[in-house]
Amino acid sequence: MTLNIAIIGAGIAGITAARTLANAGHHVQVFEKSRGPGGRMSTRESNFGTFDHGAQYFTVRDPRFSLALQAVPGTTDICRPWSANAVRVLDPLGHVFEAARASKEAHFVAKPGMNALVRHWAEPLGKAIHNNTQITRLERGTKGLWTLHTGDHKFTGFDHVLLAIPSVQAVNLLKASGKDAADAHWLKAMNAVEVAPCWTMMVAFPNATQPNLHIGPQWNAARSIHHRIAWLARESSKPGRGKVERWTVQASAAWSAEHINDTDARVQAKLLRAFAELTGIRAEPAHTQVHRWLYAKTITPLGVSHQYNPANGLGTCGDWHLGHRVEDAFVSGLELALAVCQSAKRL
Repeated sequence: MTLNIAIIGAGIAGITAARTLANAGHHVQVFEKSRGPGGRMSTRESNFGTFDHGAQYFTVRDPRFSLALQAVPGTTDICRPWSANAVRVLDPLGHVFEAARASKEAHFVAKPGMNALVRHWAEPLGKAIHNNTQITRLERGTKGLWTLHTGDHKFTGFDHVLLAIPSVQAVNLLKASGKDAADAHWLKAMNAVEVAPCWTMMVAFPNATQPNLHIGPQWNAARSIHHRIAWLARESSKPGRGKVERWTVQASAAWSAEHINDTDARVQAKLLRAFAELTGIRAEPAHTQVHRWLYAKTITPLGVSHQYNPANGLGTCGDWHLGHRVEDAFVSGLELALAVCQSAKRL
């Protein structure tokens, strides 16, 4: 049986589910509240180059993820290894107190930015992706078909609706959609999921260019036990990123939560001071910008790859089901789509 399926969210989980279902012959439409596909595999443009202000890199542990990266035409041209194995661990004063253990695991980035992978995979879906479209409520009709509501528009006639959005947003949407959607067992399980926020800062120093000149430390990425900063990466060290010296700085989960409602200016000032302490770079950046991720890193996952109720056609997927890695999102979207395909075969 061919199904008409709505997918809310165009991150790696949502796009993976959409491609899998479309390839199986189902009719799919994707609804994304942002300007385009990517989710937390996001890339911020600036006059000095791009910043991966969400996911910094991805690993390939699941054989199905490896197969997809190799099998989808053009993907191997987009994805490149990055020497994140050279990560250092810093004390609060920027001293290297622990060298990362040697790892045989490869780390990859997409070029020219992390969002390139999701956008490339989304291309075959074409006009089936509705950007700048935030779904606020679901409604199930008398014939069992779902209608999706925005503030001033609605999309009708869906057999299934799959939520590929953060757990808190999924809970809020299900609650707003009434008893047909708000399954008590699902809501209880999802409320136990814990996802930490993250403030991210992006800085550029155009007077320093790779590979002839760079400022600050010799390493390209570091984890930190500084109370404000958990991760730093030199964007210009990544393949296909341009030569201008640029850094992405991600605050710790605890500090981000403590300062979640601070103004951008206050966060920027505090993170700049910590950045100078850790890197020794005290020059004034020509470009500074911060971004607040409310749902960044999964602390306590759901523990299953997806949720799916064939009786009402609802499902959920996303990295928060399994962890916080890019491939966790891929596996979650894939396994939800496969469960829907199996159910459709039985109808």
